[in-house]
Amino acid sequence: MFSRRHLLQSMSAGFGYLAFAGMCNERAAAEAASTNPLAPKSPHFPARAKRVIFLCMQGGPSHVDTFDYKPQLAKDHGKSGKYGGSLLKSPWEFRQRGHSGLWISDIFPNVAKHADDMTLIRSMQCDQPVHPGAMTQMHTGTAQFIRPSLGAWTLYGLGTENESLPGFVSLNPPSGSSRNYGSSFLPAIYSGSKVGRSSRFGRGNSGESVPDIRNPNLSDKQQRKQLDLIQRLNEEKLKREKYQPGIEGMIESYELAFRMQDAMPALMDTSEETQSTLDLYGINNATTESFGKQCLLARRFVEAGVRFVEVTHGNWDQHVNLSVDHKARAEACDQPIAGLLQDLKQRDMLKDTLVIWGGEFGRTPAAQGGDGRNHNNKGYTTWMAGGGVKGGFSYGATDEHGYESIENKCHIHDWHATILHLLGLDHEQLTYRYAGRDFRLTDVHGNVATDILA
Repeated sequence: MFSRRHLLQSMSAGFGYLAFAGMCNERAAAEAASTNPLAPKSPHFPARAKRVIFLCMQGGPSHVDTFDYKPQLAKDHGKSGKYGGSLLKSPWEFRQRGHSGLWISDIFPNVAKHADDMTLIRSMQCDQPVHPGAMTQMHTGTAQFIRPSLGAWTLYGLGTENESLPGFVSLNPPSGSSRNYGSSFLPAIYSGSKVGRSSRFGRGNSGESVPDIRNPNLSDKQQRKQLDLIQRLNEEKLKREKYQPGIEGMIESYELAFRMQDAMPALMDTSEETQSTLDLYGINNATTESFGKQCLLARRFVEAGVRFVEVTHGNWDQHVNLSVDHKARAEACDQPIAGLLQDLKQRDMLKDTLVIWGGEFGRTPAAQGGDGRNHNNKGYTTWMAGGGVKGGFSYGATDEHGYESIENKCHIHDWHATILHLLGLDHEQLTYRYAGRDFRLTDVHGNVATDILA
């Protein structure tokens, strides 16, 4: 009598057993990986950036009033525009900043001090001229379908550096924007954790809240017993039904939530921050306090090992009253953003933290309603700092008035490919098998903007 194992070992010179051993090793490796899907992973090649802070300017900031200097627009003020309407010069002066001489508007005087750390991408393009579609494409690569977000892809590709914290955090996202930080068909553990704003902020309170982070009625030991029971039930269901991504995500999220109970409150307690740090972010100023809190938390999160943090600021959608409202939006975030860049730099973190600033599109050079601008997805500006990009560098260009990109065009797919590249990820290799095909963030498009790499 021979066992099946003995037959595999002895027949055909043991080739059957060799295949069997290989299959076992593959399964063991898969099971080991599945025990902690957030474990740190090796990038495809050496990374320039370890983490990302995305400053999302919801509504579409005007590039011709912020980071895209157009002297011809000022000269042609009041003339008929290329697509109708009268050309509108910027209400703010542009000046050359830093040693690099980048042209940046007076609307961002504090951010402008960091010109030598920034790459301005002045040739951005996306496919959608409307807010919902453009925001979705900026976050997921497509406006037509629900796809994993940029943050989810980053976490899926690299894992996180702190197993007691979510690897992807979305600070104060606007209502109805869950797809912007969602994981879609990726396992649910890769979706962003929403951290919303509360009404309080003091030396010992972050002003942000995570719902249900603690159970006041049970001790940690009692919660652990309760969680173990729930997890056993979930695992039994998973064994019966084999493939249940919802159940898998629930098991993982319960464990993460249990660990977060101790880590999150401590991380969001800013009582140990110095007064000079609070002042740096503008937290004691009514105008800058709200966004300053979020930028400070973003720094604390990435410092603690969170891989991707998104901070949302709005509303930049000025079809009218541009000279007043755009200025107010900039004043609310100028000091906090500058403070974030300075804080990261003095902590020696900017070199491997990629800070990204941008909205879903730009605005037209022609006036709307006398003192406003319409949407413009054909040419606009985003910028990056730290994380392996050149400092004091301008990439691409729009035409003389700022209507559309004409040099080194950077489509949103190229933007995504470049961000992933800075993180050590090849956008063509970062795929996930779903519905019979391999999906990726950039679909079948995307070229890395290699000129901006330091």
